[in-house]
Amino acid sequence: MVNFRKYISSVAVLASGFFLAQSTVSTVLYSQAYDNQKSSLNLPSPVTSMVEKTILSSKELVDINVNTMMADPVLKNANWGFVVYDPKTKKVISSYNENTPLVPASTTKLLTTETAMSLLGENYRWMTQLEYSGSIDENGVLNGNLYIVGSGDPSLGTNKAGAWSYRDIVSDFVSGISREGIKKVNGDIIIQTALFKGNIARLPENVVWLENNNYYLPVGTTKEINPANEKLIVKKGGFSTEKKYFYVSPYNNQMVYADKYDGEGILTTKLPDAPAYLANTFRTTLVKSGVAVTGKVTPKMTDPSPENRKLVSAYKSPTLGDIVYYTNQRSDNSLAEALLRTVGFQSLGDQTSETGRIVVTNHLKEQGFDMVGLNYSDGSGLSRSNNVTPISQVKFLSSLMDEKYYKTYFNSLPIGGQSGTLKSMFLGTGNGQIFAKTGTLNKVKTLAGYLKTNSGKTLAFSLMVNNYAGSVDMVKKRMEKILEPALDL
Repeated sequence: MVNFRKYISSVAVLASGFFLAQSTVSTVLYSQAYDNQKSSLNLPSPVTSMVEKTILSSKELVDINVNTMMADPVLKNANWGFVVYDPKTKKVISSYNENTPLVPASTTKLLTTETAMSLLGENYRWMTQLEYSGSIDENGVLNGNLYIVGSGDPSLGTNKAGAWSYRDIVSDFVSGISREGIKKVNGDIIIQTALFKGNIARLPENVVWLENNNYYLPVGTTKEINPANEKLIVKKGGFSTEKKYFYVSPYNNQMVYADKYDGEGILTTKLPDAPAYLANTFRTTLVKSGVAVTGKVTPKMTDPSPENRKLVSAYKSPTLGDIVYYTNQRSDNSLAEALLRTVGFQSLGDQTSETGRIVVTNHLKEQGFDMVGLNYSDGSGLSRSNNVTPISQVKFLSSLMDEKYYKTYFNSLPIGGQSGTLKSMFLGTGNGQIFAKTGTLNKVKTLAGYLKTNSGKTLAFSLMVNNYAGSVDMVKKRMEKILEPALDL
């Protein structure tokens, strides 16, 4: 907490001694607001201002700025916290409500992406393989099955982070079939993956359905959401020209869309079952290119008696470092949730979000994360049940600076005024000096990361605002104002 009283007393004592003869002049603490109000104040002489600026350090100016913001109409009734922390000295430079648990929104992704990089390595890749069983006769007929073996690649077919499109992957697989001399497939195309089976997931508690006008549903369907809490609305037009099926969230009564209505209260989301989509597209393309397939596309989650198979082609995803860069720059919710499930599977052999949360929280404990006030509910930050304290965020960010993957992690963060979700902030002061993850929900705006000071220091900071008044743009301006004097530390 800022000790505002000592600055008033110290400045007052010095100023009173220096200006004893000027009985009508009262000491005014220097702040940016003071500069803006010169014309309407009974101001001391220029010499007074110069002395007072000299008296106040950069840290004191930061503290005074924070105190000023406490009375700001946008923030005065909000629940907010702020910390600037020096990773070298391991000391708090300035803070306000630093131990208060707050809703972090998408700054939650800082924990998810770091856990993935720590446990899997920044060069980790997902593999999607094409294989075949049986034999190829002299006429090029494969008497056996084709297998598409997936590994839960969250970027499959999406073009995200440099990932190939479905068309590119299918083209590569078809070329592989041609190289093997296969002209006909007398068998099935089998999808084999034990990961993300069915792609059905329960929603995290208190999830936000409508974020910045982007609609969100979990991968898969709403089948396992408690029917007692759901209300389904099926329409044809009226709300959107493209989306036909709608669902009312039990949490905040917002309407969201899905691409398919399966009946009996089940909606299928816009994200397809990637391996199935790939396999069906592959079969269609083979047939169109003259390679007949007698069987059908069929999933096989487990295979107690696997056939001997030969590898035809293997598609590698972008590196985890590339995926993390895309996730943090664009605040991609689906990639963050997939990373959560991937670390769960790789660590404990189970692909559920619940297992992922266990793995992330255990990892944070092992890393010495300050668990007081932490509630890690999902991988993306869409749940309002997420909570974290500003002080734990900055200590966590500071601890990463010695990790071998720190450079990749740091580079994944949006840059103020230049890239990602920070491109429209810090266009003036702070441009190119703020490296941070943003977070935005209704009446929640957060920012956490690193700042490069004018003297060359790297400091960690966290600034989280919950339940503010006014618009999100108004809060952004206050955040810029709070951080501005910190650049001179």
